[in-house]
Amino acid sequence: AGKRLELLKVAVPQARRVAYLSPPADASTRLQLHEASQAAATLGIELSAVEVADGDYARAFEAMAARSPQALMVAAHTFFVRDRAQIIALTAQHKLPAIYEWREQVVDGGLMAYSTSLYGLMQRLAWYVERILKGAKPGDLPVERPTTFELVINLETAKALGLPIPPSLLLRADEVIQ
Repeated sequence: AGKRLELLKVAVPQARRVAYLSPPADASTRLQLHEASQAAATLGIELSAVEVADGDYARAFEAMAARSPQALMVAAHTFFVRDRAQIIALTAQHKLPAIYEWREQVVDGGLMAYSTSLYGLMQRLAWYVERILKGAKPGDLPVERPTTFELVINLETAKALGLPIPPSLLLRADEVIQ
């Protein structure tokens, strides 16, 4: 979460107030918010969390707008992948540059995403399945952290927002959608 906030700051250097869209609190989102808050303090950003209650994104974006954010960070959660069309539409309506967790959110019109590579995760999953099918006990297999990450940027969305993406960020991108 901290790295995503850092990348958002590079894309939107004038951002001092960033909203953090979060589902109802659970252990994963609390950890993400904690990491993002630490990064925000280092970057001089005022981070304000806005929870989505019962899938009411319109109300969440209204609450967010009252705080006048200059950018948005969307928490990594399956709800937000599932509801990405609605979130992306509201983000565009509010003219907020946003960073997401998954590539699919950027392909569908989000500005940028930074996350583990789903392809890389599926490769490792196949390795685990193979080991288990060959008789390994799941409890004996090592727990691994992702090692492959990807940065995806949608230049069409940046253009619609009137946001010039710094060349240094474009050079770091694994994929640039035109």
